[in-house]
Amino acid sequence: MAAAETAPSSSSSARRILVTSALPYANGPIHIGHLVEYLQTDIWVRFQRMRGHRTVYVCADDTHGTSVMISARRAGVTEEAFIARVREEHLADFAAFGVEFDHYGSTNSEANRTLCERVWGALTAAGRVEERTVSQLYDPTEGTFLADRFVKGTCPNCKSPEQLGDSCEVCGAAFEPTDLIDPISTLSGTTPELREASHLFVTIEPLHDFLRGFVDGGAVPPEVANYLKGQFLGDASDPKELRDWDVSRPAAYFGFEIPGHPGQYWFVWFDAPIGYAASTLEWCETHGENFDDWWSADASSELHHFIGRDITYFHCLFWPAMLKTAGLKLPDRVHVHGFLTIDGQKMSKRRWTLIKAANYAKHLDPSYLRYYFATKLTPRWDDFDLNLTDFADRVDSDLVNTIVNLASRTARFAKPTGLSETYPDDGGLFAAGAAKADRLAEFYEAGDFAAVTREVLALATAANGYVERAEPWAMNKDPARAQELQDVCTVALNLFRQVVVYLAPVLPELAAKTEELLNCECSSWEAATVPLTGTPVSKFKHMLTRVDRAKVSQMVEESKAEHAEAETADAPAAGGGRDYIAEEPLADECTIEDFLKIDLRVAEVLESEAVEGADKLLKLKLGLGGGHTRQVFAGMKKVYSPESLLGRKVICCANLKPRKMRFGVSEGMVLAAGAGEPDIYILAADDGAQPGMRVH
Repeated sequence: MAAAETAPSSSSSARRILVTSALPYANGPIHIGHLVEYLQTDIWVRFQRMRGHRTVYVCADDTHGTSVMISARRAGVTEEAFIARVREEHLADFAAFGVEFDHYGSTNSEANRTLCERVWGALTAAGRVEERTVSQLYDPTEGTFLADRFVKGTCPNCKSPEQLGDSCEVCGAAFEPTDLIDPISTLSGTTPELREASHLFVTIEPLHDFLRGFVDGGAVPPEVANYLKGQFLGDASDPKELRDWDVSRPAAYFGFEIPGHPGQYWFVWFDAPIGYAASTLEWCETHGENFDDWWSADASSELHHFIGRDITYFHCLFWPAMLKTAGLKLPDRVHVHGFLTIDGQKMSKRRWTLIKAANYAKHLDPSYLRYYFATKLTPRWDDFDLNLTDFADRVDSDLVNTIVNLASRTARFAKPTGLSETYPDDGGLFAAGAAKADRLAEFYEAGDFAAVTREVLALATAANGYVERAEPWAMNKDPARAQELQDVCTVALNLFRQVVVYLAPVLPELAAKTEELLNCECSSWEAATVPLTGTPVSKFKHMLTRVDRAKVSQMVEESKAEHAEAETADAPAAGGGRDYIAEEPLADECTIEDFLKIDLRVAEVLESEAVEGADKLLKLKLGLGGGHTRQVFAGMKKVYSPESLLGRKVICCANLKPRKMRFGVSEGMVLAAGAGEPDIYILAADDGAQPGMRVH
């Protein structure tokens, strides 16, 4: 999928920009939550090209790891065949939504192997690599060591069955997979063996000062910098020690074997970001470019990463440490977005909300989603909701009734004559729109697409007001007003074109249709500042139609059907739904006195961080108001990212007896519904509730 990469501009202010998005994992399809990032990046790239900057957009499939290996086995194919199939699916999904890459590679490439060896050699030479022995459970049937999520057994503390290998969902106890009673591999259903294996770790604490400077240097958004300093780097006067990173996995593992360490493979998180550089290298080889012009430490080009906030630690700390040590270019900017919810619900494989990109494209115009996401995206990492009712209403109101309406109401009157030879008096509307070019460019540059859409919609609304007052449909009935009609249509279609040019990065298909209608170009930013005159007007064709609510419903129902098996796997044969009472019977009766012993309080999540060495635990600092706090360990890391909980008001048991755990002391419990991942739903306080209030 090759994009129309902009040729070098003759302007002395032209920039050379390399842009990446996080690599999608080659173990499943693209869903619309993924598309937040790729559409955000594509819009930003298209804007830069409109401004005349040479912009190269690269990405790749993230192909290595145990999950891919196991999926390929279950599919009865080689890993290479499996990732080749997924690659074609990913490329088809991206094409459907107009996401254009200059190069789309794979982490399972010789280019990536070469660069991994280069980075590894630099880390080794700098003394950043240490080897340690780690004890792990091993599945002899599958022939692989087991991560925590691939082991289940009985909790050693409360004896609850079916608990994963890092903590108990029932009592909250944290443990190692080796502590489980009667552990079972979830891959084969057999009893695993305890084996020792050598692992390789990269130390980044010696680069602490450098990383603090990088974080404070403007490469990451302010809220991200504050988060990284609060959670990982600490204050300058009281620094936190950065943890070492386990970057190897023993065989069997699908990936690159580490030179000098037979049977050891680079962990997927080591070779995945190097895939950014490898994809660039392949692009350079295809186009006769010099790799060092883009990736050397002193390269004059810019490097921009677009990522989700769940991977900020890696991209803003570990990845810069790797780049610095290897003498490669550091990111000039890491753009971080939040998470998508759908109708207020988290996206989940166990819910209909995990809508596949292909399912959406089957029923609805991808332009709708490009626009709707743009109305929500800002430079901040705030989450946003795809409310399907608001989605349909906004598309109809903004795109069809306001923007496209300008052309549909006037183009047919202008077709016989074309546009006027000179631009008519429009009361200053076009000039006012042209004056916004710099302001809108600043919004695009900052990633504030929501501000762009607001400003441009205001221009379209003003233009519609002009048409309403002029009433060209009335002029068309009077031959004596033919010139007046041509002038009014010339104004309306120029105002329409101006709006379309400003939104061309968001709606490239609408821009292409406008070029066909008005026989003009809409691909340069300057086109919005110069009126079009004396050109023919083609026959108007439908550009965008209103959202078909029935198709929205069909998309939802299809998503529900796709996930019905996961939803109903444990449902009773009759009864119309899952019987949660049967799954988890009601507890013994208690008295009011028993209940009053439990002190439930509203609490605010002040700090949230993942617990190193635990697959499911988060460490939370809860504020109860008045300076009172509690430290709580909660087993919900796979459902909630640490960042997503910051600032949320939750309900906690504040008088639970503190319990010493392997990772520290837990001083309470956060209340949540559900039997365990992915069915974990934090109970939230209603608006107005304040930290410290007791729940009665």
